[in-house]
Amino acid sequence: MKKILLAITLILGLGMIGKAQVVPAEPMDPNAPEMKFETEVLDYGTVKYDANGVREFKVKNVGKSPLTITSVQGQCGCTATTIDGKPGWPQEPILPGKTAVIKVKYDTKRPGPFEKNVTISSNSKEPSKVVKIKGVVESAPATPAAVPDAK
Repeated sequence: MKKILLAITLILGLGMIGKAQVVPAEPMDPNAPEMKFETEVLDYGTVKYDANGVREFKVKNVGKSPLTITSVQGQCGCTATTIDGKPGWPQEPILPGKTAVIKVKYDTKRPGPFEKNVTISSNSKEPSKVVKIKGVVESAPATPAAVPDAK
């Protein structure tokens, strides 16, 4: 009898705890900004060693209010989101219907294939968006061998 009573109490207690964890979702703002990318995967193709690694994502605000990009983060140190010491994304809001550019730079002194994520944070309906860059960096050119002096 004690075991049955304990089991019922345990089940009811767990049921109440589970019910207490349900948090109602905030209603989505129908006028919220929304990011639409020309492409979500930037393919560098094959690039030469130590070539220009800057590429651009084009993003359009298809929402009904201004879009503010708060940060852009590369997956690792090989992917920069600041170009020449400046953020690679617009610092001013992107108005509805307008397009802007987000610049990323891959370190092309790292030979071989790569595929990296870039996370874009904003005030849009989808506050955190992950896009990708990929490609192949050719091997470093061989240095010419020293030629002995002919005498």
